[in-house]
Amino acid sequence: MKYILVTGGVISGVGKGIIASSIGMILKSCVLQVTAIKIDPYINIDAGTFSPYEHGEVFVLNDGGEVDLDLGNYERFLDINLYKNNNITTGKIYQHVINKERHGDYLGKTVQVVPHVTDAIQEWVMNQALVPVDSNNEEPQICIIELDGTIGDIEGMPFVEAFRQFQFKAKIENFCNIHVSLVPQQGATGEQKTKPTQNSIRVLRGLGLSPDLIICRSSAPIEMATKKKISMFYHVNPEQVICIHDVSSTYRVPLLLEEQGVVKYFKERLNLPIVDSASNLLFKWKNMADRCERLQKRVAALVGKDTKFRDCYTSVFKALEHSALAVSHKLNLMYIDSIDLEQSTETEDPVKFHEAWQKLCKADGVLVPGGFGIRGTQGKIQAISWARTKKIPFLGVCLGMQLAMIEFARNCLNLKDADSMEFELNAGVPVVIDMPEHNPGDLGGTMRLGIRRTVFKTENSILKKLYGDVPFIEERHRHRYEVNPSLLNQFEWSDLHCVGKDVSGERLEIVELANHPYFVGVQFHPEFSSRPMKPSPPYLGLLLAATGKLNAYLQRGRKLSKSDRYSDSSDDSMSEPRTAEVEIS
Repeated sequence: MKYILVTGGVISGVGKGIIASSIGMILKSCVLQVTAIKIDPYINIDAGTFSPYEHGEVFVLNDGGEVDLDLGNYERFLDINLYKNNNITTGKIYQHVINKERHGDYLGKTVQVVPHVTDAIQEWVMNQALVPVDSNNEEPQICIIELDGTIGDIEGMPFVEAFRQFQFKAKIENFCNIHVSLVPQQGATGEQKTKPTQNSIRVLRGLGLSPDLIICRSSAPIEMATKKKISMFYHVNPEQVICIHDVSSTYRVPLLLEEQGVVKYFKERLNLPIVDSASNLLFKWKNMADRCERLQKRVAALVGKDTKFRDCYTSVFKALEHSALAVSHKLNLMYIDSIDLEQSTETEDPVKFHEAWQKLCKADGVLVPGGFGIRGTQGKIQAISWARTKKIPFLGVCLGMQLAMIEFARNCLNLKDADSMEFELNAGVPVVIDMPEHNPGDLGGTMRLGIRRTVFKTENSILKKLYGDVPFIEERHRHRYEVNPSLLNQFEWSDLHCVGKDVSGERLEIVELANHPYFVGVQFHPEFSSRPMKPSPPYLGLLLAATGKLNAYLQRGRKLSKSDRYSDSSDDSMSEPRTAEVEIS
């Protein structure tokens, strides 16, 4: 097993996750089996109870693990399926050590950070690195480990010490350290400053780790003089200094790394069985990145509620981006807060209210994703009602589907007291109820989590056709409320058809509105399974409908015509950009 440790310096958020994902993607393109582990030094057991404002999106894995959003990057770039144990936290490690101590595994010894906690970290990494993550079920050859935070943080000290020891246990030919550092550029003179990187590497070496590769993040390309200076002061060869500047798309990062010879370096440094022939995967990735930049037509999306922190919708954005690329449109995300659509905003701030509605009225599609709590839900229901009555393509995910059911019950079934027990415990007509197995005591891991099967109940389903006319699908879930099974009969007699249910045949998973271009609600979260070259079918259907290509796509057997796929030709830039605005509340 080969191990690549990715650490960061100067500031957090320097791009370690994308760089770790990109390195993994490059090595996978060399026909190697790659896995990834993310280490978060916080004491939480997992990311399940985090506020999206503080830590961004909670990413859900097949086994129900609620993990850091960087594992989503790993899965999308590497096209793999990770497990909850691929996300290590301080809380998990200490819980593991304390449980062993209570069990008597330490034979009466004094339990300490060194060696017990550091040994537990190393054992966890070695065990999890062997778990297959590809569909071929082969044991990985390379494990990429991202240590979150900044070198020198007190929270990360046990992990740094663990890897200081681990580099000798794994042996030097099997262990490589990559340090990602910021190289700021002074505004007045434009000079690129290396002192922060110098201090960061000094701290890293003082803790017993020496970087094999130094990846310099900067706003503009690193000058050769700066690169030579870093090479001279930090005792590495110039080819060991890699420069990653800000690019138009994260899809460009693997290409930048490959251009600077990281494949050759890893082959020699870790003695990897890499052949010299060009990789088909990397070639496809380059074509995708090039095509993404050439596209002229635009698909615009408007996102609401938690709009102040865009990381809340990372997977939603990526799923839309993958689908937009498939339909030859550039995703141009615009955000609208669903609270601004509510009547209370009209009274308090009429300008904001009218601006929000003006954007919604221009939208060619409406997307309402998952969420928790009552805040902003009335605005979401208003947006859903607009999409339904004006026949605007709509996709509701999790809470979005539940609100679509409530809106339909109120306005089409005349059930004016229809509501969710999440918002009103004594709802007159409880369209949405809490799940019987949900335990409202302890939080974290108490929801319906992970991959579950959905069985199609009808042949006449848009989503069934988008998935390829399969009898069932498997998607990831994260919810503790569901549509009330006892009320489904009232919807079945209407135009809102229950086309997909779980294996028991009771829980609602998919609804579709008849006589509408695209009005779909799903209880699961299809965005977690979307990949750059394999877009999520529900999201793809939304953008196909928003761009007027859905019917033709289905009639051709889920294929776009050549004119549709390559409409980003040179003469396209002379025409008016076609916009399809999608509202995500």
